Amino acid sequence: MANVVVVGSQWGDEGKGKIVDWLSERADVVVRFQGGHNAGHTLVIDGVTFKLSLLPSGVVRPGKLAVIGNGVVLDPHALLAEINRLEAQGVAVSRDNLRIADNAALILSVHRDLDGIRENAAAPGAMIGTTRRGIGPAYEDKVGRRAIRVMDLSNPSTLQGKIDRLLLHHNALRRGLGEPEVLAETLFEELASVADDVLPYMDTVWALLDRRRRAGERILFEGAQGALLDIDHGTYPFVTSSNTVAGQAATGSGIGPGAIDYVLGITKAYTTRVGEGPFPAEQDNEVGQFLGERGHEFGTVTGRKRRCGWFDAVLVRQTAKVSGINGIALTKLDVLDGLNEIKICVAYELDGKPVDRLPASQSAQARVRPVYETLEGWKTSTAGARSWADLPAQAVKYVRHVEELIEAPVALLSTSPERDDTILVRDPFED
Repeated sequence: MANVVVVGSQWGDEGKGKIVDWLSERADVVVRFQGGHNAGHTLVIDGVTFKLSLLPSGVVRPGKLAVIGNGVVLDPHALLAEINRLEAQGVAVSRDNLRIADNAALILSVHRDLDGIRENAAAPGAMIGTTRRGIGPAYEDKVGRRAIRVMDLSNPSTLQGKIDRLLLHHNALRRGLGEPEVLAETLFEELASVADDVLPYMDTVWALLDRRRRAGERILFEGAQGALLDIDHGTYPFVTSSNTVAGQAATGSGIGPGAIDYVLGITKAYTTRVGEGPFPAEQDNEVGQFLGERGHEFGTVTGRKRRCGWFDAVLVRQTAKVSGINGIALTKLDVLDGLNEIKICVAYELDGKPVDRLPASQSAQARVRPVYETLEGWKTSTAGARSWADLPAQAVKYVRHVEELIEAPVALLSTSPERDDTILVRDPFED
C-alpha cells in the first residue's frame, strides 16, 4: 500500500483541497505536516462547502483519522474555533478522528502581536506580506528553543518557567519596538483557558503513524502553501516560515522518508500568488483580470485577491525536482476555456542571457524576464470533463506540452471544484 505526499508545486492556492479530499477517500490517515492557519483548503462535498485552514482535510470524512504533525505551529484558539465551525456544519470532531502531536509548537498572542508590529514597521517595498497570524514568530521561537508546545499544557507546574523564558525574549523585542510588555500571568491564563479542550487530542504522533503504517494502512500527507514559498527553496525572503517541499512530510510527522512512496504535485493550469515577491509570468492586465475573475482567485483564509499570470513551466520543473514529484494533478484547466491563444513561460532571460531556472538571489529574481511560447486556445468547454475523450484536441495538446516542459507526467486532471470531475490517469495509492 502506498503512502502519498501532496504538495503545491507553485505558490500555493493550486486547488489542493479538492485533490486531497479526493485522495482522502482512499486513505486511512491524513496528516498535516507543516504550516499554521495562514493557508486554507476549500472542500465541496455533496454540495456542502467546508473551509479548512488548520485541520487536515480527512477530518470531514467518516472513518478517517486526521493528524496534526509536529511540523505544524498550532494556534489553539484558531483550532477550537475551526472545530466549532465544523461541528456547526454537522461534522463531529473528537479523539476518534483527530490527533495532535504532543511536540507541536503553539502560536500565542505574543506571536500574532509581533507579526503585525513588524509588518506595520516595515519600510515601503520591504513588507513580506504575511497574514499576521503569528506563524513566523512561532517558528522563530521553536528554532530558538523557547517555544511552548502542546505537551506543556499538561504540566502547569513547569509552564510558568517556560513562559518566563519566552517573555524574556519577547518583552525585550517589544521594548525595542516601543510596545508595552506582556505579563506572564496574561499568557498563563491564555494557555489555561484552552488546555482542557486541546489536551484530549494530544498523542505521540510518530509512534501512532508507525503503528498505522505497519498495519498496512494508507497514509496521506498534506502540506500548506506551495513549494515556491519554502523557507529554503522558495522566493526568499517572500516565503513562508517553514519547509513546504515534500521532504518536510517526514520531518514534520516523524515518519521515515523511506515510508513515502509517491509525491503528487498539485499544479494549476496557470499561475497565481498572494502577497509580495517576484512573479515572472504575472499578467497585470486584462489577461490577469480574466484569469482572476474566471478562477475566483481570492484567498480561502484572507480573502486577498491573487495575482495571476500564465503557466510558468520553469518554476514547476524546478519544484518538481526539489520535491521529487512523481506526477502532478493539473487543476483549473477549465479557466482557460474560450481564450484564442494561451502562453506558457518556457525560459527566462536574465540581463540579456538565457537561464533555465529561477536564481536564488533576490535581486536576480526581480530582474528575470519570461520567454513565452504561444499555443492555440480552444472554444469548447472542458468544465466537468471526466475522460480524455471529453476534452477538445487543443486542451489535450496543452496538457501534453505541459508534461513535456516540466518533465513530470499528469496523474490527475481536475476540471471543476466538484470532486468527481476528475480524470484519473494514475492512482498515486496504487503506484
